[in-house]
Amino acid sequence: MTTDHLPEASAAPARGRPRDAARDRALMDATLTELQLHGYSGLTTAAVAKRAGVSTATLYRRWRSKEHLVVGAAQAWAEDLGPDLDTGSLESDLSRVLHDKARALDGPSGRLLRAVVGEAAHNRALADVLFDAFVMPLQNRVAALLERAAERGEIAPVADPVVVGEMVIGPMVTHTFLIPHVPGADPGADMADRLLPYLMRALGAQE
Repeated sequence: MTTDHLPEASAAPARGRPRDAARDRALMDATLTELQLHGYSGLTTAAVAKRAGVSTATLYRRWRSKEHLVVGAAQAWAEDLGPDLDTGSLESDLSRVLHDKARALDGPSGRLLRAVVGEAAHNRALADVLFDAFVMPLQNRVAALLERAAERGEIAPVADPVVVGEMVIGPMVTHTFLIPHVPGADPGADMADRLLPYLMRALGAQE
């Protein structure tokens, strides 16, 4: 988790002692836990502050409302898909991004996404942050690997790589979040392996 770009409580210049990064991390950890336990509607700033071991005044010096706190958490837990490494083939590049997406959905960023995605349907500020933090990293990664595959002659240039990115995001999120699974199973990795050949065929690649 990083806290380098968390939203400030106000645009006023900072005064007094610098912010304590350890408190920021504690508040983000506490926000994620409270979201998992109670969802967005049940989350309160008082509960977050108590879990983090700080006063509500400390929390409000950093985030001026519940919405800003959750937006900050979404930015702090932005999806980390790992480096975009050229593996030398479209199939292995796609496999890697699918498995990286599965890992992210099973981690803190996925748990936060599960807790707030419903709220984002009618909260534009949160929806914009989720798009930047969870959708764009994968879209950029998919666009890059498709361009490499076209340059290698594995596939024709893809006119709309965004659609291919959505073909990754949609099935992975649906399968991980909405389909019942046996406890202890790894649904994301399973879906990554099952989805790969369909993506290859959709792109007109030779398997």
